Amino acid sequence: MNFAIGVFDLFAYTIPGALYVAFFGYLGTKLHILTAASIGGVPTVVLVVVIVLLSFLLGYLAYPLGEALERIVPRRRSRDAAKEFVRRMPAAKDRPFLKENPHLLLCALQLQDKEVAADVSRVRASGLMVRNCAPPLLFGAVAAIVEIFAGKRPFIAAGIAVLLVFASLTLVTQGRKFGLWAGMKTFELCFWLPDIDEKLAAPQNDEASKTPATATSTQPPSTSPVIPPSR
Repeated sequence: MNFAIGVFDLFAYTIPGALYVAFFGYLGTKLHILTAASIGGVPTVVLVVVIVLLSFLLGYLAYPLGEALERIVPRRRSRDAAKEFVRRMPAAKDRPFLKENPHLLLCALQLQDKEVAADVSRVRASGLMVRNCAPPLLFGAVAAIVEIFAGKRPFIAAGIAVLLVFASLTLVTQGRKFGLWAGMKTFELCFWLPDIDEKLAAPQNDEASKTPATATSTQPPSTSPVIPPSR
């Protein structure tokens, strides 16, 4: 049986999940639940597989935490990918594809050219990875704050707490920037996609063709008898 992790899964789930594994490993070590003797008895291959699986599962389960943190952290400015693309490319101002959802446009790119669409997917995955790495760093900052009062080096713990909080907030803002880049990349590629405007307008034309034509006159038809011509 082959076990493969895609690029999107690796970036969006596994790498952030590895930070959760490291955080819980730190807690287990501090609470004397994990020891070098207990870990040393596990075969290396089994240990690697367990860590990868735990990283993926924790990253998947903790995915909503990244979304929640992104909503909580205030935005300095709201930037729309479509408006930013039109600002840089005024010739595309009236193109119909700009009104569509970027995820739908990404599907169109995947149908047209999967290799080109893979670039957009990588940028989106990078943005999700950066954003989802913020919550475990914030948990680490909380642990560092506890170490200020419970540990032997409070000044070092305070410095680490400040750095982790700053890194967590920075990762959220950088994740938003990657999302903006992914949206702009989608619009830039769709700009050169042949017949995309016609394909998007096709369903509307089909609905219009199915609409029955309305009568031009509301008057009932005449029922007066026909008078034959006089001889």
